[in-house]
This record gives sequence, structure tokens and C-alpha cells, in this order.
Amino acid sequence: MDLRTVIRTCPLFSGVTEDDLDRLQQVCRGRDCEKGEQLFAEGETAAGFFIVASGRVKIYKLSPEGKERILHIVHPGGTFAEAAIFGNGLYPAYAEPLVKSHLVFFPKREFLDLLRQHAQIAINMIGGLSRFLRQFATQIEELTFKDVPSRLALYLMELGAAKKRQVELPIAKSQLASRLGTVSETLSRTFRKLNDEGVITVEGRIIHILDPDRLAELSESYRE
Repeated sequence: MDLRTVIRTCPLFSGVTEDDLDRLQQVCRGRDCEKGEQLFAEGETAAGFFIVASGRVKIYKLSPEGKERILHIVHPGGTFAEAAIFGNGLYPAYAEPLVKSHLVFFPKREFLDLLRQHAQIAINMIGGLSRFLRQFATQIEELTFKDVPSRLALYLMELGAAKKRQVELPIAKSQLASRLGTVSETLSRTFRKLNDEGVITVEGRIIHILDPDRLAELSESYRE
């Protein structure tokens, strides 16, 4: 794993100098993780944060009954747990790779020392945390104002359905149901409904887009 390349291509550190890249590379380390390995649990003291170099990591919560609710899926280039190194210093959720993944880990103490000494890295960090907050604000809006067909259409559009006639789901449908704030049975009915209406066809994880205009219209709709 080329740590420098991973850091350079991460949006959180876009615009940093070569010297800052040197400093960031010195404080981080690579970590290989297996599918299903728990990286941290909700309430644990935050030891640091991560960049996904390859693979996918799910961030999720558990209800008191043990039901899983996926908050988001982190893809290569994305970061997670960066907010946890501030504030009360606790991880707010669980993290687990969906596939074998290569991660870059930044220990909390060393990274915070670096922020105190180098302003541009700190400014980039603020920008990254702002994007994180906007992402969750958007997710709350979707759950509040959009029904499941609209949420699914929006998800497919974000996968690339606006430009392609075929997309592949990066996660299992049960995990997608959790990500969309619904249950598997409701998601299956929604897929069938869109299929019956001639909007999409489904072959396992492959979704064929038959009517992209209708899918786009549905993604922008709000529940009445």
C-alpha cells in the first residue's frame, strides 16, 4: 500500500503541501482488515481515524434489540471516525469492513499534535468535518421527507444511474434496506414495483435502468 498516494487522493487532505504530506505519512500506518472484523464499537474511546485505501467499510448503529441500522458505507478515498477524535473522544457508532479492506490509520495523539503545528492541515480537517455534517443532514432529510421508492431512486442515481443504463449494488440488499431506513421486505416490494412500472429490471445486484427520466423524477419527489 502506497500511503502517500492514498493520503494525496483523499479529499480530506486535498490542497496540502508536499511537506505536509511528508508529515502526514510519518504519523499514519497501514492496516489490513478482514471482512466482518470489528474496527471499533460505539462508546469506545477513539484511538484515531481511518482512510479507506481499498475495500468498503460500513458504519452502523445497533438498537437495544440488536437490530442493525447502517448509517453509511465508506468507499476508497473516504474517511471515517475523524469527528470522534474531538469532543468527548468516543466513537459514536460501529465500524466493520464489508470486504477485505486496506485502511490507513491516523493515531489520535500524533495527529492532533500535527494539527496544532500546521494550520493548513487543520483547515482541511474542518472542511472534511463540514462535509460529514452535510451528509448526515441530507440523510435525515431523506428519512423524514422521502418515501422508500424515492430513497431507492436517489440511491441508484448516486450510483451512476444518471449517466449509465446499468449499475451494480455495492452491498447486499439487506444492507441496502438498512442504509435506506427500511426493512428487506419493503425494499423487495419497492424493487418489484419499479420493475412492474418499467423503470428498472433487477438481476441479482445488477440494476438495469429502463426509464432514467422517470427514475430521476422519482428521486426528486417527496412524500405527500
